[in-house]
Amino acid sequence: MSPVIALLTDFGTTDIYVGVMKGVIQNICPQTQIIDVTHAIAPQNIQHGAFTLLNSYRYFPPGTIFVTVVDPGVGSDRRLVAVRAGGYTFVAPDNGVLSYALAELGDARAVELTNPAYHLLNVSATFHGRDVFAPAAAHLAAGAKFEDLGTPIEQLSVFMPPDLIIEGDTITGEVLHIDHFGNIVTSIGTLEWLSKDHLELTPRFGDQKTPMKIDDAEVLLNERTFEGIVGIYAETTPGEWLAMVGSSGFLELAINQGNCASRLGTLIGDPVKLRIK
Repeated sequence: MSPVIALLTDFGTTDIYVGVMKGVIQNICPQTQIIDVTHAIAPQNIQHGAFTLLNSYRYFPPGTIFVTVVDPGVGSDRRLVAVRAGGYTFVAPDNGVLSYALAELGDARAVELTNPAYHLLNVSATFHGRDVFAPAAAHLAAGAKFEDLGTPIEQLSVFMPPDLIIEGDTITGEVLHIDHFGNIVTSIGTLEWLSKDHLELTPRFGDQKTPMKIDDAEVLLNERTFEGIVGIYAETTPGEWLAMVGSSGFLELAINQGNCASRLGTLIGDPVKLRIK
């Protein structure tokens, strides 16, 4: 099977940046299969990149190399790293963008990308995606040894996980992501249907990991109350507000055929409460 490199960036697609990175990869390892996860991460939003990687990496074949470039500190003294964990490799700035995925995957090995043999000849101060990350990934795909990329490191930069506080029957989280449709993804999850009317909630963040049974609940966000949790949009009518289990298992808030975030004026980080009845 051809090696797979998956690209996840905040570069957008109107400039040359993504195409040039692909050109670099193909020059070094022509047999590589390149997959675009997304290039629509909110500019410089490291947490958005981390959350997107968390919800996407598991659907790729083992051995996939993820080039994850959300890098507001480009050109600074932040490190450039490659990390191996759970059968995957991640090439990224050491700024926390790998935090959520690595927390889930567990044991990891990391190197700082200090070996210039695996960079382009002239490394710019502002485009490490082209000059360092893409070449390092391509050389790995072509068979380079992970250890040869640079110096082993013990600690990686991480940022604090999203809020998730459990107090009795009330769970307080935050808005993690707002998708293209205006659906609001929260830090409250993972939710799994045990039967048609019964859910089990396993916290993904915070110290409490004990599953909780939910027969009925309400969700509060920005003075709006969402009664109950549904499984699919078709359980509601167009224009109706709803709380549901999203495709990644997280609790989502939406309007059937409407833009929930816009209607509520919701921002990333806004507090969300789930009350179990």
